[in-house]
Amino acid sequence: MAKNTVVQKILAKHMVSGEAVVGAPVAIKIDQTLTQDATGTMAYLELEAMGVKKVATELSVSYVDHNMMQNGPENRNDHLYLQSVAASRGVVFSRPGNGICHQVHLERFGIPGKTLLGSDSHTPTGGGIGMMAIGAGGLDVALAMGGQPFRLSYPKVIGIKLTGKLRPFVAAKDIILKVLSILTTKGNVGCVAEYFGEGVASLTVPQRATVTNMGAELGVTCSVFPSDEMTKKFLEAQGRGADWCELKADDDAEYDRVIEIDLNTLEPKAACPSSPDNIKTIAELEGLKVGQVIIGSCTNSSYRDLSVVAAMLKGKRVHPDVTLAIAPGSRQVLEMLARSGALADIIASGARILECGCGPCIGQGQSPANGTVTFRTFNRNFPGRTGTKGDEAYLVSPETAAAAALTGMATDPQKLGMDYPDFQEPEQFLADDSMMIQPPENGEGVEIIRKPTIGQPPLNNPLPEALDGVVVIKTQDKTSTDDIMPAGIHLKHRSNIPEYAKVVFERFTEPGKPSFAQRAAAIRDAGKHGVIVGRDSYGQGSSREHAAICPMYLGVKAVIAMAIERIHAANLINFGIIPFTFANPADYDKIDPADAIRIADLHGAVKAGEGVAVLEKADGSTVEIPVKTKLTDEDKAIILAGGRLNLK
Repeated sequence: MAKNTVVQKILAKHMVSGEAVVGAPVAIKIDQTLTQDATGTMAYLELEAMGVKKVATELSVSYVDHNMMQNGPENRNDHLYLQSVAASRGVVFSRPGNGICHQVHLERFGIPGKTLLGSDSHTPTGGGIGMMAIGAGGLDVALAMGGQPFRLSYPKVIGIKLTGKLRPFVAAKDIILKVLSILTTKGNVGCVAEYFGEGVASLTVPQRATVTNMGAELGVTCSVFPSDEMTKKFLEAQGRGADWCELKADDDAEYDRVIEIDLNTLEPKAACPSSPDNIKTIAELEGLKVGQVIIGSCTNSSYRDLSVVAAMLKGKRVHPDVTLAIAPGSRQVLEMLARSGALADIIASGARILECGCGPCIGQGQSPANGTVTFRTFNRNFPGRTGTKGDEAYLVSPETAAAAALTGMATDPQKLGMDYPDFQEPEQFLADDSMMIQPPENGEGVEIIRKPTIGQPPLNNPLPEALDGVVVIKTQDKTSTDDIMPAGIHLKHRSNIPEYAKVVFERFTEPGKPSFAQRAAAIRDAGKHGVIVGRDSYGQGSSREHAAICPMYLGVKAVIAMAIERIHAANLINFGIIPFTFANPADYDKIDPADAIRIADLHGAVKAGEGVAVLEKADGSTVEIPVKTKLTDEDKAIILAGGRLNLK
């Protein structure tokens, strides 16, 4: 008898190798891909380096939504390259201003039951429409565009059973914040989250997409909702009813773990500084002075979200001590707000209207003042991500954000004394794809535009026989890819690796002391190898493969940590860096920065999946540290070659 979950059904139709056994390596066919400009430039350079002339997917889309600020020529140079390489390789190009990749893809391209691989960690947004949508590094996405399957471990399925119905002013954001309070941001590698239960039927696709989007913060491979009548209504309203199919778990489906959440009992919540799983209720924060509010990002910028906010703001004024900024998720959302009159209500309240893009979520503008609490409807609040050191960023729902904008403090929106806005999902969305540039049937004659700031993906050397290393840095728990490779003002250097590598681990540079880049380069130039030591959940957060490329460029050959997150571990392997974990976690405490570290038979350690690292301390004493690594045969071949681009 069938006992399959939604995820297992999608996997069954897409597996090209491997066995449906939890933890076993499998490879799946990818139907669609998406890239965004901050990661996409390198992905398409890698696609070119592989000699791919035309993508082999059903659909690939290149979005411009991250590097929108044009202070200097770099970002626009990238956009021109992306538009021309998309035309040459059979990729749809979404122009700047068309919107955030996840919001637009949900609106215009998402199809239940399909697989989607994106070079952005929030690609799982597509799970809100019943896709198996996975974030990955740019090289893995380039490989998928070239027709190669995506490799992953067959996942455990965490079933999240929803019962009841959200009360007024309690939002979908509060669902995922509740889940984060239970599962946290670590320990969920190799799992997917699947939502089921009678409570699902009351949630619209935009609400579901909020939950699956921020599921990325759990560290799961992806999150998925069933495709049901609510999904059908959304697709029909988008003029894409033919794309709908029913997709649900079998009645007797078996989950590896079940978490039950009664939607009736949820309260407005916030993720407090500086981690998405540092959860408190708004009641606990009541009265906290708020100086900035930003509503938008790929998590909460739908027509539904912003229409509710507009209704809450209508006829009122933003508190004089608060700056409120609003970024619609797509041009569709912005134009529909304008036509409905909701945009006028937002503007009249004193809000500032931002471009349809990622912007402040990645530190591109709207950084808060020092010592200012900022309420944001975003998905991440890692230290310094706003662009302000020592920031105090809280992640909240649009309803809670609007309440703070009006009162100047953390306020439970249920206590505003207003009726919840009577919003109904539209029967028809504005479907205008004129800012989507379709590629020509034959792109061989298209000239690819390469301005001076467009570089090339650097190549690594084959793995040395022995690791003759030095510990360049030792980090704590939850080191994020934002910590490794800062975004914000540095994003414009994504296609220039020598320049971008200068800011690796910039947040940890002490005044007057050499930076990580300077220390690593000195070790490299002395003929030795850099080693990074991390603790638990190393590499969480963004899919940015530059967090592997730039350390590789600086001579790093290995990372040793208690646990390494899925996407980052895959990126390390793709660029020839060994993702080691401690055989004995307590050994972390035995290592100091600048220790010499040697693995005599490095090839043997890779092939066997284990080895012994010998530390040489400053006093000349030595300590043996057993390490291990879980690699497939293909992973081993990639690392031994020095990276995926070295394999022919």
